[in-house]
Amino acid sequence: MTVDLVLNNTKAYINKKIAECSLAIENGKIYKIGKETNMPKAEEKIDLKNLLVLPGLIDVHTHLRDEGKAYKEDFYTGTAAAAAGGITTVLDMPNNDPVTMNAETLRKRMEIAEKKILVNVGFYSEFPKRTSEIPAIIKEGAVAFKLFMMEQVGGLNIDDDNALSEAFKIVKKSKALVAVHAEDKETIKKAEEKFKRLNGNDIEAFLKAHSEIAEWKAVNRLINIVKQTHTPLHFCHVSTKKGLETIIEGKKSDLPISCEATPHHMFLSVKDSRKIGALTLTLPPVREKKHTAALLEGVKNGWIDILASDHAPHTMAEKKVENVWNVKVGIPGLETTLLLLLTEVNRKKLSIGDVVRLMAENPVRIFKLKGRGYLEKGNMADLTVIDLKRKDKIEASKFHSKAKYSPFDGWKVKGKPVKTFVKGQLIMDENEIVAKAGSGEIIRRE
Repeated sequence: MTVDLVLNNTKAYINKKIAECSLAIENGKIYKIGKETNMPKAEEKIDLKNLLVLPGLIDVHTHLRDEGKAYKEDFYTGTAAAAAGGITTVLDMPNNDPVTMNAETLRKRMEIAEKKILVNVGFYSEFPKRTSEIPAIIKEGAVAFKLFMMEQVGGLNIDDDNALSEAFKIVKKSKALVAVHAEDKETIKKAEEKFKRLNGNDIEAFLKAHSEIAEWKAVNRLINIVKQTHTPLHFCHVSTKKGLETIIEGKKSDLPISCEATPHHMFLSVKDSRKIGALTLTLPPVREKKHTAALLEGVKNGWIDILASDHAPHTMAEKKVENVWNVKVGIPGLETTLLLLLTEVNRKKLSIGDVVRLMAENPVRIFKLKGRGYLEKGNMADLTVIDLKRKDKIEASKFHSKAKYSPFDGWKVKGKPVKTFVKGQLIMDENEIVAKAGSGEIIRRE
């Protein structure tokens, strides 16, 4: 037999260990893992020169924009950024233009994406106006439902606990998942109104408006709903010590909840916001050092399930407005996330096993993305190839994303993704996109 591709002279993360091996790939899947002498004949062979192969990494929280927001990012540039960052699968958030919130808008978004994407892409949906539409959205292929508690984005009334409970029950019955941005709307609204009356329009006012208590209130409220419904709930970008502690209490009570953290909440603080300014502004905002320390501890202890970028690109003009309340919030992160994590691996603060668990194994388990997350026969040949010794510097001007800025611009890093394979096809090689638009695949929750 002759397979499509054999990768030789490599190390791979298999069964929680790093092993020297070769990988054979056929029809987009891993056909065999073993010694080079035991590999089948191949149409193509690549010598990986002792580089490390990880299961293709998954970013469960990205904003790929496109459609009415294509001027900020489109499916091609967003997935090029993913491939350049060593990410083989991304999940796209629904606060688009139009909002993804019914089967029709989801279907159209998938159709547009299919021709442009370079990596695997799954799609969230917002809740529809009529909860009876939830099963149709799931049937269309949504990987999860997203709920923004800070402002009304979809059709579900976020002020009505009964409405939330009823929607959650339908999601549970459909064996789906809800992901949530947990910040309390009323707390933030009152604080914003107060600062605006006092002409407070600087970063300090913004940070105070999006307080720790705003996150805790939303987390606490949602956990009470989960206690009633037992619907699987995933907390996005947890940013505070108190919020995380409340989630941990829920986990200890065996509630079906999970959570994620972002690199910017782990590695940036309010000091960076004061120094760098609006480029750091995101929601929830970066916090004081006690919160970053709590997140790092949560990652080490396994309470935080997933690391995700919350890639949220905007134009520079949208970031650099004078009034802080008019700044478009969000940080582009697809091309920096793995660089920052590998740097922590080199500093012995994280292990390669942590990176794989947080960005491959747990995303597959929580979002039910079968056939991925592990290097084993029969799984998709989605591979992230890294050079752990490669030193580099983050240069936002060279991003593949349309958003060529970053609060991490200029940071020195060690460890870099050098090749990205999706379904056995080389997509990124040494930061160059070498595949055509449409090489990626739309994925659906199974």
